[in-house]
Amino acid sequence: MTDIDPRPTVIAERLRGVKRIVAVTGWKGGIGKSVTASTLALLLAQKGFKTGLFDLDFAGASDHLVLGAKGLFPKEEKGLEPPVFRGVKFMSVVFFSENKAVPLRGANVSDAIIELLAITQWGELDFLVLDMPPGINDAALDVMRFAAGAEVLAITAPSLLAHDVLARSLELYKKLKVPVLGVVENLSSGGRAKGADAVIRRDPGLERALGRPAALLKTAFARDLGRAARKLGLFK
Repeated sequence: MTDIDPRPTVIAERLRGVKRIVAVTGWKGGIGKSVTASTLALLLAQKGFKTGLFDLDFAGASDHLVLGAKGLFPKEEKGLEPPVFRGVKFMSVVFFSENKAVPLRGANVSDAIIELLAITQWGELDFLVLDMPPGINDAALDVMRFAAGAEVLAITAPSLLAHDVLARSLELYKKLKVPVLGVVENLSSGGRAKGADAVIRRDPGLERALGRPAALLKTAFARDLGRAARKLGLFK
């Protein structure tokens, strides 16, 4: 007799108090997926929303670096309660990897992500921002399967390769009936980008603000992201 995995039911219960889940996704490296996810969480918290941020990128977890979040670890209380940083409930795979590369492959990555989804207690949230595993693979598809109702916020960049991968990936999500909140082109030189709902201009000052949330929220990047979030209906 095959054992039935109870974790899908547990995950549904863990996410029951979350009103909206935004899955920030990118299919090419270096396009700003993690900076976008982290800054979006800070912006939502600044607006007064109860917000969570979950870094699920086993290959390159970096939200803690963007935020400057140090010395944090979840509290164990009938599962794991994420620590609160700058008004954001923050959970990351880096808490368990000691900031080292995680030697997991294929099904093991999916299993680890499912386990984290099952043991993390978010409580009542207006928004849970997911920094997704890169690409469309088993891990990413499992997140979308278990985080029911999650809306994809697709991040791309102004290059032929990035837009080609974006188009193919969005077509797959469409076939899978995954809701897409919108497409944001990062690192834009200005103007309206073809195939994107909003643009974030290249910000030379962004790098200096990383690790300092107050400074990050004052960047041109954060202002553009805020305009994109309003345009996509995340807040007014």
